[in-house]
Amino acid sequence: MPVYHIVLFRLKEGVTPAQLSAFSETAKGMVGKIPGLISLECGKPLPICLPRAHGFDMGLVAVLEKSDTVATYAIHPAHLEVHKLREELCDETLAYDLEF
Repeated sequence: MPVYHIVLFRLKEGVTPAQLSAFSETAKGMVGKIPGLISLECGKPLPICLPRAHGFDMGLVAVLEKSDTVATYAIHPAHLEVHKLREELCDETLAYDLEF
């Protein structure tokens, strides 16, 4: 069954649109590099959701083939590169994995 890896990001003060674009491009670039990573999308919350977003400015949804793939994804060099960018841009993150 596929796993949906959901991550919410609370961005640091002063993060620019160019930095977010570079992050998004790098994150989406993991597809095809990491075995078992089917798709990945990221973006800002819809305006209607902002009152419930608790300050999280951006989110990411990655779809992985199965639960075993999550461990491979977590330690893959392409993911570690995105992880490093995330640390530069974010004050806080929240990750949640669901299997359907």
